[in-house]
Amino acid sequence: MLKIVTDGAADMPAEWGNEFDIDTIPINVQFGEKTYLQFVELDFDGFYKMVEETKKIPKTSQPSPHQFAEFYKKIARQGDTILSIHVTSKLSGTYASAVVAADDVKDIFKVVTVDSAGGSMGLGFMCRTARRMERAGKTVEEITQYIESIRARVQLILTLDTLEYARMSGRVGAFSAALAAALNVKPIAKLENGTLNMVDKVRTRKAALQRVIEMGKNAFGSEPVQLAVVHARDLQSGQLLLEEARKQFNTVDTVLTDLSISLAANFGPGTVGLVLYPAE
Repeated sequence: MLKIVTDGAADMPAEWGNEFDIDTIPINVQFGEKTYLQFVELDFDGFYKMVEETKKIPKTSQPSPHQFAEFYKKIARQGDTILSIHVTSKLSGTYASAVVAADDVKDIFKVVTVDSAGGSMGLGFMCRTARRMERAGKTVEEITQYIESIRARVQLILTLDTLEYARMSGRVGAFSAALAAALNVKPIAKLENGTLNMVDKVRTRKAALQRVIEMGKNAFGSEPVQLAVVHARDLQSGQLLLEEARKQFNTVDTVLTDLSISLAANFGPGTVGLVLYPAE
């Protein structure tokens, strides 16, 4: 049996876990002296409530190799193959932990690790693709080869409502955040070559959402895509972006979902973005 494992940096609709038999290992979220397991001990509402009450951004950390090995043993049986697809190794040590754990359990399971070079719904789409290919009779080698062939084309473009959270998390300096707030600048971040960079800034929320779409169009044009909009506690902006994106792109399907805690912790509530994935 093929088990598909990803991590807490993957965004996807809640029902995909059951529908496509995808197992998600939680990230560690540390508030002060206490560490919580994402979605096991801390959900989205709990996370935002703690941030608002403490005015502090938690630290997030990847699962350890030991946590990975124990997770593999929990969700798989001896002789199973595990396809473990994870957030970009340039932003997290999650993939490295999976590689170490894969070696630790090699006498029990065959574990194939994949660096997605991305995250968010791009990672979610990859997991769904993997299961669909497996159900169509493809081998794990064929699945891995396909994912690695398209991963550089997946687009993740985000616009932040404020730089305050990025300042608290250390992503930008206090001066830059204060200047952006004074000018009411809306920064735009893009995942490129496995790293997330601030690539543009505009004056208004409306202009920021338009710029996100323009950047996506530059990458895909009229090519068929699977499209997702992700948001951090800003459903209204997410719905607006999705409505406009449906008009602009040749979509095979569309998804609206929450932005992962690992990204929300760095960029804060009000962050909204577009994920574009090549049509299968």
